[in-house]
Amino acid sequence: MFAEYGDAEVLRVAERAVPEPGPGQVRIAVRAAGVNPIDWKIRSGAMAAVMPVDLPAVPGVDVAGVVECVGPGVTDVAVGDDVFGKAVSGSYAELALANLDAIAAKPEAVSWEAAAALPVAATTAYHAFALLGLARGETIVIDGAAGGVGTVAVQVARHRGLTVIGTAGPRNHDYLRSLGAIPVAYGDGLVERVRAVAAHGVDAAVDAAGRGSLPALVELTGNPHRVVSLADASAESLGARFVYGEPGDMRGILDEVAALVAAGTITVTIARTYPLAGAAAAHRDSQTGHVRGKLVLTPI
Repeated sequence: MFAEYGDAEVLRVAERAVPEPGPGQVRIAVRAAGVNPIDWKIRSGAMAAVMPVDLPAVPGVDVAGVVECVGPGVTDVAVGDDVFGKAVSGSYAELALANLDAIAAKPEAVSWEAAAALPVAATTAYHAFALLGLARGETIVIDGAAGGVGTVAVQVARHRGLTVIGTAGPRNHDYLRSLGAIPVAYGDGLVERVRAVAAHGVDAAVDAAGRGSLPALVELTGNPHRVVSLADASAESLGARFVYGEPGDMRGILDEVAALVAAGTITVTIARTYPLAGAAAAHRDSQTGHVRGKLVLTPI
């Protein structure tokens, strides 16, 4: 948890009261917790104006674990069930609370670490694609395609019959090819590099990196309404859209993506795992912006 905003060193392991589930909630014995860039942005205070937290706070949203206790009115999830989804009490913990509509059953074929890597990445990608109204055969650019969200977004897009052009550093180009994307380098000259490989133009774009690519993505699509950012709130100033909030059918998305992972259609890349006491190191690694796939904490 952290008792003040600051750098990664403000994170510490501490005791807290056992959280009690309210109506429509479950308590989960955490087996793995995913680390997302939003976690360290909140911890640093960078999001305090729009996403303030009550201090001390426990970071983390992505969670996978075993249902330990159910709240009033919960009938379709039972103690002992393996689940994954989004926590409301902070997932960097041994115990976490989650709302019933934000969790799904974890298939036996999906590891705890893979399950914990999915919720934010999958629901964010699905939300973005729904906003874009993508059709089979279209071409999409995913900027920041080798990261945790980008890796899932590329594979979901390919599963839906889209041509995917993914941006990443040169060391990740073979990785993107393995996911079915056409790799290009990010940075200056992006428009020209993408046009060189986009035989039929670009229909839509997703900014999963937040590194200032939005003007180039708008130029490539020719329509700011066909650009969605997952990482840059300034998107709306350009006429593009910024994904925030939650998609409507979160459980349905989680069920679908878990089935795709269990079937081998989507591969979850775990860059590194850390013990709970290594959360500060995980945040420092995440802040580099060069993580391939997902970082995961294993509380036990």
